[in-house]
Formats: sequence, structure tokens, C-alpha cells
Amino acid sequence: MHKFIGFSGQRRTKGEKIGQILICGFLVLFVFFLVYPIWHVFMYSISDPVLAMNGGIFFLPRGFDTYNYRMIFKTSQIWIALRNSVAKTVVGTALSVLLTLLTAYPLSLPRLMGRNFIARMIFFTMLFSGGTIPLYLQVKTLGLLDTFWALILPGAIGAHNMFILRNALQSVPASLEESARMDGANPFIILFRIAVPMVAPTIAAITLFYGLGNWNSYMDGLLYTNSTSLQLLQLYLRMVLSQTSSANAIMAQVGTESSGYLSQTSTQMAIVVVTIIPIMIVYPWLSRFYVSGLSAGAVKG
Repeated sequence: MHKFIGFSGQRRTKGEKIGQILICGFLVLFVFFLVYPIWHVFMYSISDPVLAMNGGIFFLPRGFDTYNYRMIFKTSQIWIALRNSVAKTVVGTALSVLLTLLTAYPLSLPRLMGRNFIARMIFFTMLFSGGTIPLYLQVKTLGLLDTFWALILPGAIGAHNMFILRNALQSVPASLEESARMDGANPFIILFRIAVPMVAPTIAAITLFYGLGNWNSYMDGLLYTNSTSLQLLQLYLRMVLSQTSSANAIMAQVGTESSGYLSQTSTQMAIVVVTIIPIMIVYPWLSRFYVSGLSAGAVKG
């Protein structure tokens, strides 16, 4: 009887085979418990509401029906909220990455006087903050309340991301910068044509961080805006989830068709899917830079 041979070419004992089976079984269960809740939400949202309310675990839709999505996308407010969330994510992420880069690059240069003091002051903000009320008063004093910029500027730079990018920039050879300066390049040319390409994985990683933060942003819209024209998708989701009958609320906005095929739970599930689908599409594309970007940014300079 042939013995089991592993990938390394060495024969494995009975205990090692049992251990491998247990580990694989545990990992399968772990993945299942992570993936199934999302899958269940999606299947529930495209199922017939009456059949879905029977409960239980199901892996395929019960009576395929897209009525929930048709009704949701007939409401004008979800398009407004989706537009605001996309605009906040795109504009906020681009601005945050740019400001973080312009802050991290000077602090990565040994010739900058007082850079250690400035870095310590920024690090201090990671440990202590003024709190929500002082920040709200500052936003109010600047006249940003109930404006689009109130959703972006208060959290434009993350100190943690700045230090990750600064450490990555410190790994750029000083000889390249000196050669560029001798050729007449100004600091902006050195930054964007030499430093940025060399730390591109780290920039992609912090772009992912800022993008996720902006898309999932909740408190900014709750604290600084009152107008429905500036409502974010996360706040719209909260409104639907908190209403006694979200189905009736959706139908009240549509105002044409009967709500007989809508239920509160199926409507909420559909809104959740609409909220998470965009970030699930973008995340795998940027996640390949995650490990390499953080590894480069973790090197001490």
C-alpha cells in the first residue's frame, strides 16, 4: 500500500495527514462563515419576498425576482446618494493622496530642518484628538457646514498613512535626487517623476485605505450636512434600515406601483447589496498592491 507523499516529496505520517485534513476542514468552515452572510444577503435580495421570508439557509434565490432593485432605482434619492458617495470617494481620495504625498515627501528628506519635531507633532494627533465637538465648531467657523467640502476636508489626511508613505519615500536612493538636482530638476519634478514611480505600490495601498474610508464614511455626512441633496449612500442605507417599513417608504417615493411584492427585509437587503457592490469590484483590483505597499512603507528610514 502506497504511503501519502506531500508536495515536498517526503512521506507524511498518519498524524500529519489527519492534521492536514483538520486544518483544511477548519479553513473551509472559516471561509464559509465569512462568505455566506454576504451571499445570503445577495440571494435574499433577488428572491421572491414571500418565499424568502420562510427563513432557513438557502444558496440559490427562491423564486428569482429583481422587483426590489427596479423599485429602489426608481427612487430619485438613491441616485442622489450614490452620486454623492462616488464624488466623495473620487475627489476625497485623490485630494487625500495628493496632500499626504506633499506632506510625506518633505518629512522624508534628511536636510529638512525640524522634520523630527514636525513628525512628532503629527504623531501626537494619532494618540490624542480634540474630539467631535471642537472639530464640528472648527468646520462651522470655516463656513463648511452643509457643503460638499465638509465631507472631504475634515479627514483629508490620515497621520498613519502619511507615516507609511514617508517611510517608503525614505527608501528612495539619495543619489537619484542629487543627480536630478544637478540636472536642474525642481522638487516637484523629483517628487512626481522619480520618487512617485518608485513608491507606486505604497501609494496604491494608501489609495485603497482612503478609498474605503471615503466610501464607508458615515459620521461626516451625519454631523456636517442636513440637506438631502448632500446625503451619502451610507446615510440613505441607515434611513432605510431604521424605518418601520422601508418598503412603504420606497413605494411612497416611487408613488406609482403597488408594494404588494415588496417587503421590509428584502428592500433592506437590496440596499445593502447596492452599497457593497462597488467597493467589492474595486477592492480586488487594488488589493494586489496591499502587501507590497505596506512592506515598503514599514521599512524604517
